[in-house]
Amino acid sequence: MADLEKIAARSDEGKRVDKWAAEQLASESRSRLQQLIKEGHIQINDVSVKANHRLKEGDRITIFLPDPEPLDVPPEDLPLDIVYEDNQVVVVNKPRGMVVHPAPGHMTGTLVNALLFHCRDLSGINGVLRPGIVHRIDKDTSGLLMAAKTDDAHRSLAKQLKDKTTRRLYLAIVHGELSDESGIIDAPIGRDEKDRKKMAVTTRNGKKAVTHFKVLERFAGYTYVACRLETGRTHQIRVHMAYIGHPLAGDPKYGPRKTLPINGQALHAAELGFTHPATHEFMLFKAAPPADFRLLLESLRRSVSS
Repeated sequence: MADLEKIAARSDEGKRVDKWAAEQLASESRSRLQQLIKEGHIQINDVSVKANHRLKEGDRITIFLPDPEPLDVPPEDLPLDIVYEDNQVVVVNKPRGMVVHPAPGHMTGTLVNALLFHCRDLSGINGVLRPGIVHRIDKDTSGLLMAAKTDDAHRSLAKQLKDKTTRRLYLAIVHGELSDESGIIDAPIGRDEKDRKKMAVTTRNGKKAVTHFKVLERFAGYTYVACRLETGRTHQIRVHMAYIGHPLAGDPKYGPRKTLPINGQALHAAELGFTHPATHEFMLFKAAPPADFRLLLESLRRSVSS
């Protein structure tokens, strides 16, 4: 029996099947959907098709989601700062320096390893290496992250991210003194063509990316800002702030070598808000920046007052 079965509407006429599937299954990545199509788990009129197959009005689309693969990531008893938890979701305040999910060759010491030990039950939607992970923050970014315990919760949270109804506010210390008190950076982000390990503002392969910023405090040579994400591209705040000439302090990838004494970018996910998948109540969580971030701010404030 199919997990999802729909009839293509007139508005679906001409759509690629992989793009149509992405609209229906917000929790699944585009690459995973293309793999499902390749393996015959997504069919048109009971026939396997290619990812670029164009739909016609009246086509019957069936999707069969395979059971999650057996998990091969070891649970680890690592310290976790649990901000909130119930039988649907868990919100964690991730420390700077912790990787969110394992990767081949790096299977231990991650947030996922810690969550598997703590929770024992996580959504299997994102596969064996990223169970429960709905979104991620960089290794050297600290702050709030939500994970799903059930597949239904995962789909709900992923849809909220896609529909831009979540609240994600970051605090950052950037180089230079911003001329505006607030602003919007609307610039597409994609893989840097010259360095595949970096992201960049680009119109060639970039996807829409929007960051709202507001100045909180000004210092000599630095600015303390709040950044609100409208979209969630990889390295979005780091790339956008560097793009407007104000890279993050301590950023080893996008910032200058001469910077403030902090191990990694001065970026903290301070607020996270979402609608609970089961109760439908909007929940907002806050977490103060880590000690080294606060010490930097105190040092900058002293330099202004002296």
